[in-house]
Order: sequence, then C-alpha cells, then structure tokens
Amino acid sequence: MKTAQNYLDAANADVPKMDAKDAVAKHDAGNGVFIDVRDSAGIAESGTIKGAHRIPRGLIEFRADPAVEAMHDPVFQKDAEIYLICGAGGQAALAGKTLKEMGYSNVTNIGGFTAWKDAGGPTEA
Repeated sequence: MKTAQNYLDAANADVPKMDAKDAVAKHDAGNGVFIDVRDSAGIAESGTIKGAHRIPRGLIEFRADPAVEAMHDPVFQKDAEIYLICGAGGQAALAGKTLKEMGYSNVTNIGGFTAWKDAGGPTEA
C-alpha cells in the first residue's frame, strides 16, 4: 500500500527542483510559464507570483489536456518551460509528476511561495 510520502518521494525524484533565486531570474528574464497550484484560499491569504497562472492541483489534468476542450488552458504547450509553485513544494512536485506523465517534458518545481518572496520574487494579490 502506498502512502502520501511514497507519492511525494516519487514526484521529487521525477520532477527537478529549482532554487527560488534561480526561478526569480527566469521570471525576470520572461522565460517560462509560472503556475501556482494552490487553491484560491491559499493564494488569497498570501498572494502569488506576479503574472502566474492560477490552476489548482485538483484541476491540473483537465486544464493540461487539450482533449478536454471545455477546460483546457492554452498556456499548456508540450514544449513550454513550466515552473510550478505551491505553499511548500509538495503540491508543485505532485502536479509536476502528473504533467510529466501527460507528456510535458520541461516541468520544474520551484518550491514554496515563502521562498519565492524571500528571494525577492515579484508578487501580486
């Protein structure tokens, strides 16, 4: 039987993680698609990355699948550089593993929002 930790360990092994300062530099250079996978309550409480797409982890499969026309988000392109963030990094890792399994090859976990803010990353409400 698998545990939550088993899933998290597998996700962390499969999805590369980037230091927040390096992620801020990518953002500043205009590189990649930044996605906050927290639910709206988490984002309302702390804010998010400036310009980030807000796609909760529970909807990631539907928004990333072009076959689900009614829900697909065109921000998801198979060759896009996708940077995922959440509260602490766990949800971003799990969402990243899902995206990789769906054929998105350039997915990176940039960890938690507090680290982003501490690294001087731009934010918005």
